Amino acid sequence: MKMLYTFFLLLTFGFFSSLLKAEEPDWRDYNQLLEKYVEPGEINNVKLMTVDYAGLKNETKFKKVVSQIAVFDTNKLSNENERLSFYINAYNILAIKVVLDHWPVKSIKDIGNLFSPVWKRNAGVVNQKIVSLHEVEHEILRKMNEPKIHMAIVCASVSCPDLRAEAYTAAKLNSQLDEQTKKFLANNKKGLYFNGSTAYVSKIFDWFEDDFIQYGGVKSFIRHYYPNVLSTTEIDADISYDWQLNSKNWN
Repeated sequence: MKMLYTFFLLLTFGFFSSLLKAEEPDWRDYNQLLEKYVEPGEINNVKLMTVDYAGLKNETKFKKVVSQIAVFDTNKLSNENERLSFYINAYNILAIKVVLDHWPVKSIKDIGNLFSPVWKRNAGVVNQKIVSLHEVEHEILRKMNEPKIHMAIVCASVSCPDLRAEAYTAAKLNSQLDEQTKKFLANNKKGLYFNGSTAYVSKIFDWFEDDFIQYGGVKSFIRHYYPNVLSTTEIDADISYDWQLNSKNWN
């Protein structure tokens, strides 16, 4: 009986220890900023969620959020969903930071040049390490083998998926990513539109085509969310990509 009691204590202690070890950041400040500065708008005849960069520029709360991801110990993240949601948020926060660091700017691509593109420049700090947007996207997020990240990370441009007006969290991640994907594909100016028997889709599906192999390829992935795409439908990833900033202030 004593041994059984001891085993129960050890089991209980181990269970609660694992709960304590798992620790996502408190995204309260980030959520408040998103709710305040991200809103529906239209740029170049494209409906999207715009960002009020001018308003964010002087927000001390945004500086707190940037500091939050800089010092957060990612070893506290105990499962794939926690890691995915953290790094999706980190990418989006750093993309905003890069824009604000060079504000005002008409396109995030204007920040870099041919020899030193913005994606490979130092964007900020995550887990006490200086990183670029390229590193977060290609060296961390893409290696987690979840292609729906491409519907969630936002490169601050009109043709990017919309910046979600809430932080990603492990508990809601699957539903959040599904919703992002449906919303992106439903936008016929940047996600998907039909012309005859051809479905024209975002260049994202061309740039990252290999990432969708686990879903049976791009067409199979899209059909899961958009049944109107038939087995006979041709897919052409040729929707023009608009790199103008997704800014409320440049409408």
